[in-house]
Amino acid sequence: MEDVKKRKIEEASGNGEEILTYSEDHLRSLLDPLAKPQLVDLLAKLGSQYPSIAEEIKGVASADPVHRKLFVRGLAWNTSSDTLRAAFSEHGEIEEGAVIYDKASGKSRGYGFITYKYMESTQHALRAPSKLIDGRLAVCNLACEGLSGTSATLDLTQRKLYIGGLSPNVTSEMLLHFFGRHGDIEEGSVAYDKDTNESRGFGFVTFRTVEAAKKAIDDPQKTLGGRNIIVKLADSHKGRTVQAQLPPAMVPMALPLAAGYPQPGKAHAGATPVGYGYPQTVAAYPDSSYPSPPTAPYQAQSQIPYPYYIGKQ
Repeated sequence: MEDVKKRKIEEASGNGEEILTYSEDHLRSLLDPLAKPQLVDLLAKLGSQYPSIAEEIKGVASADPVHRKLFVRGLAWNTSSDTLRAAFSEHGEIEEGAVIYDKASGKSRGYGFITYKYMESTQHALRAPSKLIDGRLAVCNLACEGLSGTSATLDLTQRKLYIGGLSPNVTSEMLLHFFGRHGDIEEGSVAYDKDTNESRGFGFVTFRTVEAAKKAIDDPQKTLGGRNIIVKLADSHKGRTVQAQLPPAMVPMALPLAAGYPQPGKAHAGATPVGYGYPQTVAAYPDSSYPSPPTAPYQAQSQIPYPYYIGKQ
């Protein structure tokens, strides 16, 4: 195609036809108002017609390692850097790859990074972000996106399940195979102890859809490894655990009182409201019998004379 274009240009120049040329600034002024989708379509069309332009696009896209670096989480504690690189080498040439270890203990922190040489390899790996490595389903996404690239979405609480009551001989492969009948699994593993690498009797499974998670919860068949297992939303299990450890705090609140009653700790200002008396301090009653209250001496009040009215006979 490129040779055909060249021949047309040569023929046009040989026939004396004027060939229009555009400066870089002029082309920039034409491209500047275009939206991103229009620019992408234009470059894709030119790249498919001219291999040199395609190589230029590839070089620019792969120049920044941000577009080539993957964050891989959910790794087993015994997964090494060599194992990690071998698992992702199927997608293309790896420039750098390593598991991250704790400096103090020297043990794996359960995640690592993979940097490909070309951006196409990264995009190919992201088409299938979940990968079974050393018996655990690891998940990858662009490192620049952090956790927001995969499961840190709004519906994660409706897709992630807590699986309890697991037998010690249940592996992550068995767990994923058992729940895979309900739908595609994004992430899942049995929880293992860091020191002994033994099962802790529970695990987690994150489905790609909320519907698959609901099917797993509603499934009456919940027997795995010879035991009845517990299947529920991971968020609800976490919430109950926190409530059991941390009882709700009692926060004192000032309640409004009706007019005429004193506020606690404050002196009442103003005159005493009519009809309301303030409670006085009451002394403790003695153990002896209650004495009769003293009676004041009776004083006879003077009678008020009333006038006599004499009617007519």
